[in-house]
Amino acid sequence: MRKDIEIPKVTGVEIAVVLETNEIDNKEDWNVYILNKKDVDLEMVVIVSQGFSDTKTTSVFRRKIDKLPANSYQKFELMQPELFDLDNRFQVTFFEDKRLHDKTFIFQAETIQEGFLRDIEFLGKRGIVCK
Repeated sequence: MRKDIEIPKVTGVEIAVVLETNEIDNKEDWNVYILNKKDVDLEMVVIVSQGFSDTKTTSVFRRKIDKLPANSYQKFELMQPELFDLDNRFQVTFFEDKRLHDKTFIFQAETIQEGFLRDIEFLGKRGIVCK
């Protein structure tokens, strides 16, 4: 019976951590974006994030995006630099063509740093992408 269960592979969805200037106070902020590089809309997107290590665990943070249009992106979280010493997990669940999809993205500890920033053409910004 288990062989009858098909788990679709998630492609075309990415998470990016971007360093950008906050227009209100002109300071640098680390923001997290979800990128939908697919040609179809994603519906009922649920993102669950948490930082963790062997000795520490942060609170679980949940958010929902009703619809993420095809070939678009959305900022969904401000990330504090104190979290960069932890592994940061983003579990993304969504419906695509009425089928449930799920993927976990992990930014390992110490990988979110200015030295690792790269141009993200899709966003037109510099950041770190987890595919």
